[in-house]
Amino acid sequence: VLVGVDNRRVLPMSLLVGGLFLLIADVLSRTLMVPGELPIGLITSLIGGPFFMALILWRHKGRAR
Repeated sequence: VLVGVDNRRVLPMSLLVGGLFLLIADVLSRTLMVPGELPIGLITSLIGGPFFMALILWRHKGRAR
């Protein structure tokens, strides 16, 4: 939706957004529980799970019409 369906735009954007997402998740995992660390998988699943559920529901709602 942000850049369309052209792979020449989607692939570079997914690299940038995915890298930024992992960078933010890594920083959060290192700083939320000082002096310890949270597993980065925990942070990515807490953010990514609801995002993908919303995406699935949004797609499903669009097909029901």
